[in-house]
Amino acid sequence: MADSGINAGAVTDAVYRNKTLALSCKIPPGWVLRTDELNAREEEKENATEAAAHPASSAGAKVLLAAFSRPPEAKGEEVNSSILIAAENAASYPGLKDAAQYFGPLTEVAKAQGFTVDEEPYEIAIGTKTLVRGDFHKDVGSRVMRQSTLALLAHGYAVSITVIGGTDDEVEELIDGLSFGVGGK
Repeated sequence: MADSGINAGAVTDAVYRNKTLALSCKIPPGWVLRTDELNAREEEKENATEAAAHPASSAGAKVLLAAFSRPPEAKGEEVNSSILIAAENAASYPGLKDAAQYFGPLTEVAKAQGFTVDEEPYEIAIGTKTLVRGDFHKDVGSRVMRQSTLALLAHGYAVSITVIGGTDDEVEELIDGLSFGVGGK
């Protein structure tokens, strides 16, 4: 993503750091990183779309971090908790001026995946940044999957940080692992 103005960041000692965004994110012990795999899938979709002569709606979209509590083939009774950080070119959303507006399309995607909105998006401060947060839930058999997405606009991109967990406490714990500051430290 070097051409975008946002670097991809890197994981060292179970912490994702992105200097461009001044962001760091703790990854729980034993979690599986799938960032490269998800980006490869996204590129395949874009290439197929371009081959069909349709404009890619997610042109310029890039997964910066994809971390899961277990690999997809490992079935479990609990929700497969995750952290997904992505950046989409803000130009893909004409008229986008603030992160709250980005929740229109984000909410559409969440609803299309079967999630219900818990409350309207609201501002939340994390370190030196103010983000907009939206909370959702989805019944999955006998469990409830909880999702919180935090968004900000930076360097011409809409950046989303989505965490999924089986309980509100788990979601809050994952969000507590985020920090913004100088150089993402």
